Amino acid sequence: MEYYKNEEDFKEKCGYEIDDNWYPRVTKIVGIKNKPALLFYYAEAASYRAAQAMTTKSAEEGTLIHETMEKIFVGESPYIDPSIKPAIEAYLAFREQNSIQIDPEYIEKRVVSHDHRYAGTMDALALIGGRFGVLDIKTSAAIYRDYSLQTSAYIAPLKKEIPELKTRWILRIDQQHSCLKCAAMMRPKGGREKIKKGRGGSCPNEEHEWSELQGIIELKEFYKWENDFRAFLSAKTLWEWENEYWLKRVGYLS
Repeated sequence: MEYYKNEEDFKEKCGYEIDDNWYPRVTKIVGIKNKPALLFYYAEAASYRAAQAMTTKSAEEGTLIHETMEKIFVGESPYIDPSIKPAIEAYLAFREQNSIQIDPEYIEKRVVSHDHRYAGTMDALALIGGRFGVLDIKTSAAIYRDYSLQTSAYIAPLKKEIPELKTRWILRIDQQHSCLKCAAMMRPKGGREKIKKGRGGSCPNEEHEWSELQGIIELKEFYKWENDFRAFLSAKTLWEWENEYWLKRVGYLS
């Protein structure tokens, strides 16, 4: 269980104050679910402190991509930091080849479920291929099934005010090097040079010849949000059980 100094610290780290009411945050709720990939990441690290440092740096890089994408979504032509330029340019090229229309009124929009008492901040609503839905940006190494819980929590309350919402997408924006000799891939995010072998194996003695940093774009649609939403509510029940002490202290649970 995460440590909290006091009630205000818990409220700030775990939720939002909206219209004089406090609601737990969607990302905190889904964080209750076990993440095997994250456990493996910590197991591979030299130490817990080293893993935390890489996680912090990775989060900073992810935030930079999110902030740049937000400006692009509203029609700006922002300065693109050289450290994320391949990823952003890859998205701009992808957008030229695919029909992606962003609703400017629903960028970084706070979503509140009064029925189930939670809140979150979604990245955008988009029209893609003639279908209107929630678009969530990730800068992770892959698109994980866990993301379907988060996006279902956004779409459930939104459908009450926007009945035409149909679906959800994860837009993964990343960057990596490719070996020009063996097709291995190296992802430098967070200062961790993670190498994934190519189909033909790997270069002898790991003597790779890396390409320039290349942007990676992946768009995946998640269907049947109702089933995912039921799973999200189950996760919320478990999260409330885990944090019962603090939730009673802040008046969320009686």
